[in-house]
Amino acid sequence: MKQLKIGIPKGSLEKATIELFEKSGWKIKLMSRNYFPEIDDPELSCSICRPQEMSNYVESGMLDAGITGHDWTLENGSDIRVVEDLVYSKVSKKPTRWVIAVPGDSDITRVDQLNGKRISTELVNVTRNFFEGQGMKVDIIFSWGATEAKAVSGLADAIVEVTETESTIRAHGLRIIHELMQSNTQLIANNDAWQDSWKREKIENIAMLLQGALKADHIVGLKMNIPQESLDTLIDQLPSVTAPTVAKLYKQEWFSVETVISEHQVRDLVPQLRKLGAKGIIEYALNKVI
Repeated sequence: MKQLKIGIPKGSLEKATIELFEKSGWKIKLMSRNYFPEIDDPELSCSICRPQEMSNYVESGMLDAGITGHDWTLENGSDIRVVEDLVYSKVSKKPTRWVIAVPGDSDITRVDQLNGKRISTELVNVTRNFFEGQGMKVDIIFSWGATEAKAVSGLADAIVEVTETESTIRAHGLRIIHELMQSNTQLIANNDAWQDSWKREKIENIAMLLQGALKADHIVGLKMNIPQESLDTLIDQLPSVTAPTVAKLYKQEWFSVETVISEHQVRDLVPQLRKLGAKGIIEYALNKVI
């Protein structure tokens, strides 16, 4: 039997990725101290890898596909196929940002003032390319972690660090002076695997279902019964992805109406529906929207 080798990111994305796969139809079971979790699909085999290394493994063919950040693919200069953008941060649901930050009491307010200064970061190559593009020479120091502390303790004049909400940056008394780039999670594939028709179809199906689960994350189903005299008025006001589904109730002058709407619309919409005579209003979660 053919198998597709896919990489699951270790660390901050690990839990969210496994939850996303489960919502998409695959259950991944982590094994204690084992980097090869079980998955309930005989056509898939999983490996746990650091996002920073994922694109290297995919490019080399050790993995057929994997999930990692665009930032690390760019950092590694990997020649891979980007199959799908997957923004599924549990914090902001938005792309992350790599920023240049300095201590709050620093006199530095602009990027050009960093010429000749020490910069601490894990994103060394991207940072080097940026400053070279600005015609500047800086001393870039690789950070193994706790990057914010490097600037606070005086080990660096500035840092290049990733952030979503800026809360950690602010908590360390740092001040952002420039946004270097934005990044988001991606499903990537090995170029040779992409040319294999069976593997490509499997990867495309995974991408479709993962994206379907992500789309369903912000929307819900809404179902209700409405009297015939209010039907047209309700339909005119009822949002939907395409159009509401309407069915006549058995031997009644009532209709069943069902739609899919954004979750944030429900709290304002339900009272309006009640005023129009809707009854039996049901809100339900969705797993996937394809």
